Amino acid sequence: MRTTISKRTVLFACCLGLAAAAQASEEAGLAAVRDLGRLNGQALACGKKDTASWVRILMLNHAPKTRAYGEVYEEGTQEAFVAHGRGTPCPTSVELADRLEAVTQRLKTALPAPGQVPQGHNAWESVPNAIVPRYLLQDPNGRAVTNEDFLGRFQLVAFGYTSCPDVCPTTLLEMKEVLKLLGDKAAQLQPIFITVDPERDSAQVLREYTSAFDPRILGLRGSEALTRRAAGEFKVRYEKVRDPAAPPESYTVDHSAGMILLGPDGRTAVRFAYATPARQVAERIGALMLEENQRVPMQRR
Repeated sequence: MRTTISKRTVLFACCLGLAAAAQASEEAGLAAVRDLGRLNGQALACGKKDTASWVRILMLNHAPKTRAYGEVYEEGTQEAFVAHGRGTPCPTSVELADRLEAVTQRLKTALPAPGQVPQGHNAWESVPNAIVPRYLLQDPNGRAVTNEDFLGRFQLVAFGYTSCPDVCPTTLLEMKEVLKLLGDKAAQLQPIFITVDPERDSAQVLREYTSAFDPRILGLRGSEALTRRAAGEFKVRYEKVRDPAAPPESYTVDHSAGMILLGPDGRTAVRFAYATPARQVAERIGALMLEENQRVPMQRR
């Protein structure tokens, strides 16, 4: 006996399946947005303004503009505020950066959006006819390091400081992920972190900081004059921000964010906007490495 299944039955079953999948996707999205709100509340309660700013960008880029998503975001924010008031301690900068990375990945999966960088910014900016940024700094062992030491390799450079609350840990986590994604090709790249706070970032402090993310990241420091000159070569701005009521050693440093890629010839090749996804950075660097590897053999013919 043959069983006949009508087209209407098949269509109904398909609709049920799609509805269930949509509901599961919405539940995952709402859960991710609630956690994003909690992160926002903790960042605000702990004075982590950079993290709070990036959370807002994620919310704008990913969350549907509906009442449900807005409410769970506000509920999550309020929950974190209340928990902080009851004694929940502030996380460290690294812990906060890890949480930001985790919730970002969940949002990308549950609520994919066409862009992952702040509105108004490109993921990267190619730099045609660029000059060679020159610097003379020291590594944590006190050895003099110049831009010419890495000719023949790519350099991925970021400026920051070890007391940076949000931007710098996030950037170095991205740098670490880029190295992982490049795999064996990472041997062609030297990641560099230049401190803009040599007053507090001693050689030992800098070594411990960069090694905590990836031992391949080279920390560089110099005198105030040499640091200022290096920043100028890379077109990076930085400035100390002091609270008049705070002690002299208590200050933050407002600085340009993002990463700068130098080619094997030492010239600036690409400027990556802050928080450009590591995969996009790795793909762009990998493509440039391929072009370079194809170009060099042709020149030798």
